[in-house]
Formats: sequence, C-alpha cells, structure tokens
Amino acid sequence: MQNERINIAVIGASGYTGADLIRLAIRHPNIAIKSLVAKTHAGQSAGAVFPHFHGFGLPNMVDVSEVDWDQIDAVFCGLPHGAAHEIIAKLPVHLKIIDMSADFRLRDPETYQTWYGAPHGATELLKQAVYGLSEHYREAIKAARLTACPGCYPTATLLALLPLVKAGMIDTADLIIDAKSGVSGAGRGLKQNTLFCEAGEGLSPYGVANHRHAPEIEQELARASGRQVTVNFTPHLAPMSRGELVTCYLRLNEGIGADDLRMRLRDAYTEAPFVEVLNEGLIPATQHVRGSNYCRIAVFADRIPGRAIVISTLDNLVKGSAGQALQNFNLMFGFDETTGLTQLPLFP
Repeated sequence: MQNERINIAVIGASGYTGADLIRLAIRHPNIAIKSLVAKTHAGQSAGAVFPHFHGFGLPNMVDVSEVDWDQIDAVFCGLPHGAAHEIIAKLPVHLKIIDMSADFRLRDPETYQTWYGAPHGATELLKQAVYGLSEHYREAIKAARLTACPGCYPTATLLALLPLVKAGMIDTADLIIDAKSGVSGAGRGLKQNTLFCEAGEGLSPYGVANHRHAPEIEQELARASGRQVTVNFTPHLAPMSRGELVTCYLRLNEGIGADDLRMRLRDAYTEAPFVEVLNEGLIPATQHVRGSNYCRIAVFADRIPGRAIVISTLDNLVKGSAGQALQNFNLMFGFDETTGLTQLPLFP
C-alpha cells in the first residue's frame, strides 16, 4: 500500500482551500493529480490561475462534466456550502470523498437547514458521512467513504476542548470562545469586507452570535458530554492572509486546576503527531504554525479563581482545511498519517 498511487480529482480547485490542497498533494508520494475542476476557470492551466503552480505538469482546469470518473479513486471537494452536496451526491459510488465544505459536517439535516438557509440535498449521504476531526475520529475515518472535514474554527476549538469535556473537567454551560482568523478564511470571492482597504490595518468581529461554526462546535461538545451545549462564540477578521488563534475562557469543575487541564491534553494527544501542548508559560502564535499542519495549544490559570484560559492556534488553510483533508486521505487509504504533511512552519 505504501507504494500505491491514488488518482485524485480536486473540485473547487481555483479557491484558496483547493489551491492549498494542490500545493500539498503535489509533494505527496502516493498521489497523482488527474483532474482539477473549476467551473469559472475551465479551460485554463493551473499555472494561469495560480502562477506558483507553473511548471509542475498539472492538468488544465475543467468543468465537472468533463471528468472521467473511471480514472479517479478519490475526490477532494473545496466548494462553498450549498454547492458541494449536490455535486457529491452525483459522484460514482466507487469514489472516496474528502469534503472540505460545510455540507456534511452537521449530522442533523434540520440543523443544517436552520443555519444554512436551505434544505440539505443529500440526506442519505449525510447519514454516512464521518466527521473528519482526525485526532478524535481516526478509526471511523479509516473506514469511511465520505469524510466531512471540520471548519477551521471548530478544528482549533475542538482540539483544545474535547479532551477536557470528555474528562468532565470543565463546565460546558460556561464556554466563551474568542476566535480570530486571517482573511483567506472568507474564501477567494470578492467581498467588500475582505478588500485590502476594508480589512487591512484593522480588526473586526463578524457573525456575532450567529456564526455557522457555532452549531458545529456545539454538536461535537454535546456528543462528548452527553448533554446539550451552547457556546458563546465570536469570530474576528484579522489583517493577515492566513492563520487562526482561538482563546477559550473556561469555568473549571470542582477540584480541577490549570495543570490538570494541561496534563489531560498531553495524555489525549500522545499519539497525535500534529498537536503540540506547550509547556507552562509558553504562548502560541499564528506565526509559529504558518503553512504547516500543526496545532499548538497552551493552558493558563485565570486570575479569576476557578477559571482557566486555553489558547489554540493553527493555519486555517492547512490544519484548518486542506492539511486536515490530506491527513484524512492518508487514514482512509492506509498511508502513514503524516505522509505529505511534515513540512515545518514558515517563520518569519
């Protein structure tokens, strides 16, 4: 299996997540990129759409109707929500699918309709989809046909909180999540709030009290705790192209201290090659993980008795999207989990 070559297609290849998936897949020893799907850029070369791909022998971008699916083994989908489930539902059953959109993350179709404003178009597939948080659903991902990669904010948040919730160490009725992400998290399409003059030299909240990643976070924390969870989640747009930092303010259960949280996180991620729990006093920063598949987590005692602060940082386009997708691909096809993902962070 380690010498096997898997033929892949990337749907949504002209977006930021699609581009980062291509960047990583080019150097994956077991991947052959056979098809790049991008409706609005069909007919153009990959190098014309993304000049940094010039000279790598990539196929031209095509419409989805032009793909010979008999020649494809796996599909990475980087389409926006609402568009992904319609296309994925029509794909041949022999394909393994790693979806980077939001369309298969929420297990309940009614919750999906509430938060995304339209009925889910592939509810049967929704039942089959495995939530692709690699470190927590590793065995289920190995057996999956369709893996739904988490959003970037949920990835950073859940890696920090799930082990603590499972161990009953924190009060799930009092969770405050203050999150900040680079502008690439909004996608490559033109939007006024992501124009340079709008986003540069400033920091702004958005999706206040109604961001679509909140129910995803709540779904997984509720599954871990066995009770309904509602989080206070506020994202912010930071004037940088990529990177994400999440600060979680927690109330501790009786007899629990910050050192206990740190020890629990270390125990939980002993076998996780991409999650690092920092020593006491060290502060994670987005520039420490830029361009990599790593997530760094730190725990601090709050000045308020009975509370703690947990900080988690990752690259929203890598561990928060394309890198995690490739990590899940490795699990699904029996390759070492780290294959194609060991590049170090870029600094400065």
